[in-house]
Amino acid sequence: MAQPAKGPAEVPCSTPPVHTEDAVTAVASVHPVDEKLPVARLFPAALQHIAAMYAGVVTPPLIIGQACGLDLAARTRLIAASLLIAGVATVLQTIGVKGFVGNRLPFVNAASSAGIAPILAIAETNSKGHQLPAVYGAVMVAGAFCLAVGPFFGRLLRFFPPLVTGVVITLIGVTLMPVPVSWAQGGDKTAADFGAMHNLALAGFTLAVILLIQRFGRGFVKQVALLLGLLVGTLAAVPFGMADFGALKSAPVAALPTPFAFGAPAFQPAAVLSLCIVMLVLMTESSAGMLALGEICGRRTDARTLTRGLRTDGIATLLGPVFGGFPTSAFAQNVGVVSLTRVRSRYVVAVAGGALLVLGAFPVLGAVVSLVPLPVLGGAGIVLFGSIAVSGIRTLSEAGLDDSSNIVLVAVALGAGIIPLAAPAFYAGFPAWAQTVLGSGISAGALAAVLLNLFFHHLGTRSGRTAPALKSS
Repeated sequence: MAQPAKGPAEVPCSTPPVHTEDAVTAVASVHPVDEKLPVARLFPAALQHIAAMYAGVVTPPLIIGQACGLDLAARTRLIAASLLIAGVATVLQTIGVKGFVGNRLPFVNAASSAGIAPILAIAETNSKGHQLPAVYGAVMVAGAFCLAVGPFFGRLLRFFPPLVTGVVITLIGVTLMPVPVSWAQGGDKTAADFGAMHNLALAGFTLAVILLIQRFGRGFVKQVALLLGLLVGTLAAVPFGMADFGALKSAPVAALPTPFAFGAPAFQPAAVLSLCIVMLVLMTESSAGMLALGEICGRRTDARTLTRGLRTDGIATLLGPVFGGFPTSAFAQNVGVVSLTRVRSRYVVAVAGGALLVLGAFPVLGAVVSLVPLPVLGGAGIVLFGSIAVSGIRTLSEAGLDDSSNIVLVAVALGAGIIPLAAPAFYAGFPAWAQTVLGSGISAGALAAVLLNLFFHHLGTRSGRTAPALKSS
């Protein structure tokens, strides 16, 4: 007897529609950090990040180049190198190598202004021609130090609460303030027109332009007030012959930075110690930035993410001096851009990093930046470095200053940091290594803050009462 045909119920069913819905859900559930935006949105968003970071990226090479007495061509090379290293570090941070390097967040890395003051202190203790080699040797060791300490840094964060980092950030702004003041007067104290009214007028005009843009500007224009102030101030200087176009004539259109163009690195113990202290502060700032960005982006920053991010800082700081770079850290202003625009895609920041790479490969673009007259830089620098001090004050406001011990800690640490400014010859009788460390207000203040934090909040306290948790400045 023939077997009856199998009914439809026994036929294996095809893929159910719910699978299609799952696929749609999977596409829709791509985290905003990993979202790949269309070109029409990608490039304008990246441009905002470039505008926010550009002035900060070129500031360290401009200041350090001027302090070391470099000519326009050499300063142009420093600026190109700074842009190149910033581009590499930012791309590495955002794209990364999974499980090893890069926090894979919309995070910008570049030369930090926090390293300027101790670098200037190192430059002052070395003769011309030996300044940058001593700086680069110390920077390379600081990068190696970051790589070594990075995996364990999460455990050290309790020694760098806002109480400590707030003091250091405030001192960075205060310590740097004499630099723009000198620029506003013309920069060269031996020049006949140093402090002349035309220099002061140009600096005041630049400052006024920035203030007006901040007051009446909107959106993107307000974000790039510093850049627009530099541009308008430079254009105003041209009719008076105060802008030097010599660098444009001699700068190559395209060229990669030459390894060790400023000499082989020299390793001086005092200089190394000074920058390792600064590196700890930069690591704290980077950690704060990653924690804040994780909250903004809705992707929690865990210990492994923190380690990969700090490893990127260490690699960029270690290898940067080969081409002319300086200590690398997070750029807080770009965290602000992410918070303001709510565009959280890391690919946006990766494109911005790629643009910095291109800018670094064209020294002529760096030469354009070096055209800015010193009085113009002075007017803008008052805003730039003053804002750093304000960031420190804002951090201190979260540090529990209603506690008398904390008030004393901040008072003594700030006092230690201001001594080199108030009395430059105060440590003249100390050994050379001590002069390098204590002669920098940032290093002296950081040491005092860390030691006093240990004394008040860690040594001999059962509960290990500590200052409030780390936050972004």
